Amino acid sequence: MILPIVKYGAAVLEQPTRSVEKFGAELAKLTEDMFESMYAARGVGLAAPQIGLNLNLAVVDVTSGKNPEAKLVLANPVIVHSEGEQREEEGCLSVPGFRGNVLRPAYVTMRAQDANGKEYEMKGEGLLARAFCHEIDHLHGTLFLMHLSMLKRDLIKRKIRKLTKTGEW
Repeated sequence: MILPIVKYGAAVLEQPTRSVEKFGAELAKLTEDMFESMYAARGVGLAAPQIGLNLNLAVVDVTSGKNPEAKLVLANPVIVHSEGEQREEEGCLSVPGFRGNVLRPAYVTMRAQDANGKEYEMKGEGLLARAFCHEIDHLHGTLFLMHLSMLKRDLIKRKIRKLTKTGEW
């Protein structure tokens, strides 16, 4: 089931999430719905706050569904190591139509639990490292906008306010 994606301005996007404590069929169904929603929106990651849930959960697939083995469920994820730097253009399904260059680590090691609660650790580089950082930021209530210069961030916020006034946001 495709779930609606919450846009910037919703309070849930700027709040730290609560831990996932219940694993099982209900969580597995939720993560499948999240993958379906992410693919429909043409994203490579989706965090629970983006569908209105205050839950420390995200899904990532940098192959956009081309490789089923690349589907990753991140329950209660943490970055345990990062190194290097990469500056690339980034966007967000909750801030559609806006992009900006964001500095992220080039390599990260992330620890999380899968949909069954099994803990795992994974290294990522390039786009995967960026996706891990972006989605984990969401789980802490931080949007990619916060990584932009104040000038760029204010410009985007101003445009969103105008769109909101006209009912287009």
